Amino acid sequence: MTLEETLRAIQPVDAAIVQEAHRRQSAMAKPLGGLGLLEETVNRIAGAQGTADVRIDKRCVVVFCADNGVVAQGVTQCGQDVTATVTENLSKGDTTVCIMARRAGVDVLPVDIGVARAVEGDKILRCKIMPGTRDMTVCPAMTRQEAIQAVETGIGIALDCKSKGCQLLATGEMGIGNTTTSSAVASVLLGLEPEAVTGRGAGLSTEGLMRKINAIRQSIALHRPDASDPVDVIAKVGGLDIAGMVGLYLGGAMCNLPVVMDGFISAVAALAAVRLCPAAWDYIVPSHVSAEPAGKRMLDALHLQPLICAGMRLGEGTGAIAAISLLDLMVAVYHEMVRFDETNIEAYKPLT
Repeated sequence: MTLEETLRAIQPVDAAIVQEAHRRQSAMAKPLGGLGLLEETVNRIAGAQGTADVRIDKRCVVVFCADNGVVAQGVTQCGQDVTATVTENLSKGDTTVCIMARRAGVDVLPVDIGVARAVEGDKILRCKIMPGTRDMTVCPAMTRQEAIQAVETGIGIALDCKSKGCQLLATGEMGIGNTTTSSAVASVLLGLEPEAVTGRGAGLSTEGLMRKINAIRQSIALHRPDASDPVDVIAKVGGLDIAGMVGLYLGGAMCNLPVVMDGFISAVAALAAVRLCPAAWDYIVPSHVSAEPAGKRMLDALHLQPLICAGMRLGEGTGAIAAISLLDLMVAVYHEMVRFDETNIEAYKPLT
């Protein structure tokens, strides 16, 4: 599916199904709304899946791995080679998200969408658009066509997961330098100065943070990305992992497959997806609020509330996996809790 075809195919969720899920929860023998955002999130998933019979038994976190040319400007603590190493470790099951996903019963799909060197691993989905983006302080990170190709890669992955019976997706990313690119995209989309949305990433010194902010400011001034055109923004100052996640959100929305958003970088991609297609918002499930400086700003821009506030900032999809574990508890209640009419308890009445 092309990007344009996907955008035309996405429809808002059926509000009647969301209300049906809400009524089902209100009939449970417990205080109305007692499980708060967990209940509301299950209602959202019902709407996204197109059925009040919510099921999230088969799920997958898709981890888009890509390098970023801007690392040449000294904006990271470690070298670009780490991206390839961690990508290979994702295939082996030796990263944080892999350990969490095993315990949570979530499949992990590492995607090489733009790692600088060749990577080895049987579980890696090979979709390399290019061996990392170009240095955005010198030239646009990608051409527009390369950015669209990356978005369409994410769309295709969502459709493939749906065809294999997946009921819930989650976003993840891995790429040295991607808090620089995501901060640049956030700066443009939110209309904020780079210092307002840029943090230390994986552990920059104060001097390194200033280099990072200056690299973002220089790139935006040089390329003048159009805030009304998310593809233009991503192509000029973004990353292949961000573009891939945009596609995953859009592809999920097109085929009634809800997508759990991870942290800051995933939220930047989510905002770009919603700017491209407002109806895609219905299919995005929030997980946590990132400790990155713009973590809360991104959620506010998306009008979403986090399930978890734990100061997380690791990436890879770890926050999304933690939220899926909470959602498992809520879905169990949703299906197994007795109703008021099955007990001797008088039903609670809504407060007026």
